[in-house]
Amino acid sequence: MNTANDARFWDRTSRRYAAAPVADQAGYERTLARTRDYLRPDDQVLELGCGTGSTALLLAGNVRSYVATDISPEMIAIAREKNSAAPISGLTFRVAIAEELAAEAMQVQAVLGFNYLHLVRDLPGTLRRINTLLETGGLFISKTPCLGDMNPLIRLVLLPAMHAIGQAPHASAFRANELSQYLADAGFEILATESHASKGNESLPYIVARKR
Repeated sequence: MNTANDARFWDRTSRRYAAAPVADQAGYERTLARTRDYLRPDDQVLELGCGTGSTALLLAGNVRSYVATDISPEMIAIAREKNSAAPISGLTFRVAIAEELAAEAMQVQAVLGFNYLHLVRDLPGTLRRINTLLETGGLFISKTPCLGDMNPLIRLVLLPAMHAIGQAPHASAFRANELSQYLADAGFEILATESHASKGNESLPYIVARKR
């Protein structure tokens, strides 16, 4: 499996993904509110793994420019459909991954990655590339399932079985403390780690990290 396979998986599931309700609406709204607290009106923002653009459409009006990217052309097509109904100034959707954007020498004040880091195939490398995409002092804001802290039956049995039959994407099982170390090794200082869950056990930390 490779990134092309990952893109095909998300292409196949894009319409179903777009129609699915948010699992924890209250937790999601808290994430949006806290992210708005960190974004400034003059910021240029990059979102990685934007899916069908729901978060981008809710945050882009608060900043100068917002580029929302995803590996899946079908996800981006849906995001563009949503934006066409009431276009937001400064919001752009494009098919891209962090490696491509880093090669373009893009630099922004904030990078966002929600439900994203566990899906990348080279987490240390991706975090280093995110670091290069940020200006010094820029923020990387993420909210990511830490599968290593979840029920072992989920990460050792259920997810591999679903992946084998094409019902789940590639996913990495790291712990929250391991993610913190990866961030530090990639040149970030963690400013905040929060739990935004409104129900159940939380293994989905919201992390704000600043480029050193």
